[in-house]
Amino acid sequence: MIISLVLMGKSRFHWLCFPCLRLTGSFRRCPLSKRTLIIGIICVIYLFFVVSEFGLSQQNQERRTDKDKYRHTRGLYNLETGDALQDSVPTRSNVVYITLRTKRLKPANIRGTIRPKLRRKVRRNNTAGSAFTQNKLSTLEQDAGQIKSNFERNTSWGETRDVDYKSLDLINDFNFADSHISSIRIYSQRAPPWLSPQDVEAMRFLADAKVLRIKEVSHGVSPSLLIFQGEASGSVSDKQLADRVGVCGGQCGVINSPVDNTEVFAFHLDRVLGLNRTLPAVSRKFSFLHDGQPCPVVSWDASLYPEGLAAGSSTLRLTWGAYQSSLKQRCWHINIIPKPDSGCSTAHHYEWSKLALFDFLLQIHHRLDQSCCGFRPRQEDLCVELGRHAECVDQNNIPLANIVHRGHDPRHLVFTNNKGFFDRNEDNLDFRLLQGIKELPEQAVSVLRSRKLREKLLQSLFLDQTYWESQGGRQGIDKLIDVIERRVRVLLTYINAHGIKVITMNA
Repeated sequence: MIISLVLMGKSRFHWLCFPCLRLTGSFRRCPLSKRTLIIGIICVIYLFFVVSEFGLSQQNQERRTDKDKYRHTRGLYNLETGDALQDSVPTRSNVVYITLRTKRLKPANIRGTIRPKLRRKVRRNNTAGSAFTQNKLSTLEQDAGQIKSNFERNTSWGETRDVDYKSLDLINDFNFADSHISSIRIYSQRAPPWLSPQDVEAMRFLADAKVLRIKEVSHGVSPSLLIFQGEASGSVSDKQLADRVGVCGGQCGVINSPVDNTEVFAFHLDRVLGLNRTLPAVSRKFSFLHDGQPCPVVSWDASLYPEGLAAGSSTLRLTWGAYQSSLKQRCWHINIIPKPDSGCSTAHHYEWSKLALFDFLLQIHHRLDQSCCGFRPRQEDLCVELGRHAECVDQNNIPLANIVHRGHDPRHLVFTNNKGFFDRNEDNLDFRLLQGIKELPEQAVSVLRSRKLREKLLQSLFLDQTYWESQGGRQGIDKLIDVIERRVRVLLTYINAHGIKVITMNA
């Protein structure tokens, strides 16, 4: 049986291999020329199949690349379409997703705010572009009538009075004239919900408006303001009020020093917490100021000066003792008119709770604690240099400062000059700012407790590209938010320890 199976297997193998053996035998008997021709034909056929396979793989790769390009460019808009689409479409052609990191390797070590090393960009010498700019400048000089031709790059604030900057700003923005890209980055159809359409409009004006005129104006005993007027049309009431004040004939912005860049962070923090008490602020570079460093630019509000700049802003004049007394009386609570001899101010009781929360997170002490009585000041702090720290012996008579409201709305405060401090450790926080506060706004505290403060601040601050880059990008912004988050934990512990109520404040 086994032998028969072996013989059967050999016969099958013989029949399978017989055609190959016949072909090889006949191939050997062929002349050399025929054998060479057959081998050549086989090589040509093999080469044809190799080339065809390579071409198919290249076509598939190109198709995948086209699909990826379509996926990345889907939903974009044509920049050459009319201005009517600019309000309803994203302002950028790329999308950046901000992700949260759960762990940072290095602790925050901040002194004031973070400013990376400035790297000067190498400008290309474009002969045609420079000739075009010179032609435009000569035309503008003829139209303007008075243009300061020898305006130096390092102009001090005191030298700037009233100058027409049309030609000067054209030099600054010539390289970006064809890009149509705003420094306010909004990728979706609408801005984050905590920013109103008026906020977005003001931010775009402050960041992108053409500078027409710059004035340095003094108001009362306060330092002078550097105000620029841009190409934008404000409302009729704003123009009438601005004309009465005699400073700005349209929509304007106040240029601050680069060291006051916490104004931008304060604006976004205020909007994220739902307080809505600060003026819109962005960071912007001016080639004719501070060597092109980013400067905070705050929206100009003429209603803060109803009687003109000479009379100063509408401020409340209170001492620390009167302020504590008004907190106990809950002035204007439930729309109850206080008695004339109560000592109440015109501000609503809830306004002080919002101010205390905001100032504590940023450690702004020049409003409620200008003498630095609630923490250990440094020798270089203004309260020590001016000798105010010695006034802490009689704290009840220390006056509050910079408590501002609009002329037509004395019940609500406006948070201005928001110079915060990020270099103050948790063991040296100014808890005097929270003294006498028994209630805090529920909307703001809910954001602090939800642990979404970092995510919202990142989304909000990312809109301002100039500020984002001036702080070192994501890494620098994360360090600033680290400081705020540590203070949030301290504040929440303080709320629980002192039994502070968290209530809805819609007034």
